[in-house]
Amino acid sequence: MKFHHVGIACKNIDEEIVNISKIHQIIEQSLKVFDKEQNAELVLLTMADGTKLELISGKQVETFLKKNITYYHLCFEADDINIEITRLVNEGAFLISAPKPAVLFNNREVAFLNVSYGMIELLNSK
Repeated sequence: MKFHHVGIACKNIDEEIVNISKIHQIIEQSLKVFDKEQNAELVLLTMADGTKLELISGKQVETFLKKNITYYHLCFEADDINIEITRLVNEGAFLISAPKPAVLFNNREVAFLNVSYGMIELLNSK
């Protein structure tokens, strides 16, 4: 697995982009998309140091935001998402959502798992 991005829950993506821009230099911003599979609005920001932040708003993150939690997940790219899911589950992870296409990532498959340190997203590298 290779680190890809940090997922950040927010109420309003446009406002959060403004806030983040005050702190970090954003060198790239994807189009804002609505992903029906995740029932969320999403955008991916790339900062000058290469760090990527995925901003997520909508019903998917409402529970987190009500508790003032903005950290949502860490994302890792996997060469084979199904093999990585099997390995993680065998190590004690809990599968939250099976692989499905993600609009923000050109319909590459993503899956979500709970691990000891929180929720992770796996992004198929193919």
